Amino acid sequence: MIYLDHHATTPCDARVLEAMLPFFTETYGNAASKQHAFGWAASEAVERARKQVAALIGAGGKDVIFTSGATEANNLAIKGVAEARRGERDHLVTVATEHQAVLDPMRRLERAGWRLTVLPVAGSGLIDLTELERAITERTALVSVMAANNEIGVLQPIRQAAALAHAQGAWFHTDAVQAVGKVPFDVEALDVDLVSMTAHKLCGPKGAGALYVRRKGRPSAAKVMEGKRDVRLAAEIDGGGHERGLRSGTLNVPGIVGFGQAAELARVEMAVEAPKLAALRNRLLQRLRDTTDGLSVNGAMDARLPGNLNVSFAGIDGEALLVSLDDIAVSSGAACTAAEPSHVLVALGLSKDRALASLRFGIGRTTTQAEVDYAAAKVAEVVSRLRLMSPV
Repeated sequence: MIYLDHHATTPCDARVLEAMLPFFTETYGNAASKQHAFGWAASEAVERARKQVAALIGAGGKDVIFTSGATEANNLAIKGVAEARRGERDHLVTVATEHQAVLDPMRRLERAGWRLTVLPVAGSGLIDLTELERAITERTALVSVMAANNEIGVLQPIRQAAALAHAQGAWFHTDAVQAVGKVPFDVEALDVDLVSMTAHKLCGPKGAGALYVRRKGRPSAAKVMEGKRDVRLAAEIDGGGHERGLRSGTLNVPGIVGFGQAAELARVEMAVEAPKLAALRNRLLQRLRDTTDGLSVNGAMDARLPGNLNVSFAGIDGEALLVSLDDIAVSSGAACTAAEPSHVLVALGLSKDRALASLRFGIGRTTTQAEVDYAAAKVAEVVSRLRLMSPV
């Protein structure tokens, strides 16, 4: 089985696993246990990992709050800001192509009385900054724009979007799960306030995530509001005051250690790994174009994650396509059994049939050229066979 679904999750790097193993059976203390050496060792490991994750995004160690994953981080950012600014502001802004871990919390707040603006995207998948500027008002509490889309890999203009939010006193959050560790990402250069991350997209373990929170009084790059932006969150999980009081609960020490090691590897190796992924992605696209008619790329190619390719095929049944690719792990970005197209592809303007006949290829650290070549040949063969069988 060839694995080309690295946007869904990644295999844990052997070096990450090696770093984690002692914290299951040897250094197994609770990081909150302050009275003995077992707890001290666990706490030291957590703080070391916190600095490693922070270094990957150009932050300070105290700016990183550990969570169970990016979904929790997104919920903490969105609901935490809403609760902290309730009564002061009543409006939220996001984008139609966001992950459900952003859209669903936003819609829950809308049902609770918040006003919500969901911006459309162009056929490229990119937001229109002019439309974003019009949407943000002095009543806007939070703007959330995904750094890199999980389906089409499109990189949004985060720095410009954050500047527009700050001009109206709104805070800016980005779900950077797919971007961090894959492309350069610096919280100070981008001047963002809240950033969601997770380990398992970086060849780290599942169950470990983080939220970057700009600390109260920390100067921003743009020096708005007299150089200080008082970013406040209300906790979503109470019960002990862990993680600066923002996320109570016993810390997942092995997972956090793994997250730190994965972040360090990504920081050191990104400059070499990203061009390799882009070359494999471009090779896959060229081979598909050479062998398959009626192919189109979904989303902009010039602002895209290096390992992402999302393509659709004319005149193909989407479910039959996926079923026929029985030895290649890819995603359509849709629940084909329910015949529901991806909301991201629909937002780009694709028809239901075309959206269902799409494939998302996620190329990662372990992908080889031989695997890419095999996948391209297999897709071409399957598409040709399905078209011969089609009554259309």
